[in-house]
Amino acid sequence: MTGSPLPGTSASHSVLTFSGPVWLASDMHLGPDGPATREAFLAFLQAAADGACALLLPGDIFDAWVGDDEIDAPAPWLQSVLDGLRAASAQIPVHLGPGNRDFLMGKRLAEATGTRLLPEPVVLRTDGGEFLLSHGDALCTDDVEYQQFRAMVRNPQWQAQFLAQPLAARQAIARQMRERSMAEKSRKAADIMDVNQQAVEGALRAHGVTRMIHGHTHRPGRQVFELNGRRCERWVLQDWDLDDAADPRGGWLAIDQDGPVYHDIALDD
Repeated sequence: MTGSPLPGTSASHSVLTFSGPVWLASDMHLGPDGPATREAFLAFLQAAADGACALLLPGDIFDAWVGDDEIDAPAPWLQSVLDGLRAASAQIPVHLGPGNRDFLMGKRLAEATGTRLLPEPVVLRTDGGEFLLSHGDALCTDDVEYQQFRAMVRNPQWQAQFLAQPLAARQAIARQMRERSMAEKSRKAADIMDVNQQAVEGALRAHGVTRMIHGHTHRPGRQVFELNGRRCERWVLQDWDLDDAADPRGGWLAIDQDGPVYHDIALDD
């Protein structure tokens, strides 16, 4: 089932077209910690290169990305990830999308790894139909405090001022931001940090599709609902943490002519 376009005014949007299996994964939060997650991700890259026609990574690939000069003298953990991305992109198209942690990934990183930067949001045309893909944080409109922060850090002027600082200073600021984010999450109601249903419906209407894929919320699953008399679906990507002994997790979504299917790293690998 491919789904029918929703009626209404269609927004100008980016479109990517694929023929063959497409794999999607997000929220790996790769960094100097988490060796098991990193090794699982590297194995996943090779599996995708062997089994997919394209790989899309819509955000929070890295736990933090403070500028593309991070690749000038990468730590061993980062070098291994860069090498893995480069090896996979030599076999299939690999697309990197901006998350709330790594929205500063840019052209230098893409050129160094042979990857492509993913528009946000973007309509995917696949053998299994059309989907609206985004990281998902822009849909969490109930979290007003976060949306104000997001607007600030996505502002080109803020980014230019931030990137003008020395790398070490930016890394320190990123650590402070992560600590503040964790503290804020502990005091916020869980439903505030999830997507807003009206925002989801508005995005589907604006882009003329009936199915959406996103990450960010760490709440994997499929939601089915009706909008303007049409059946709609929202597919949420799994977050990764293979270093959590109590709850190891990680996975991806594969789309082929039969539609989307979830795969679990812990089970499949």
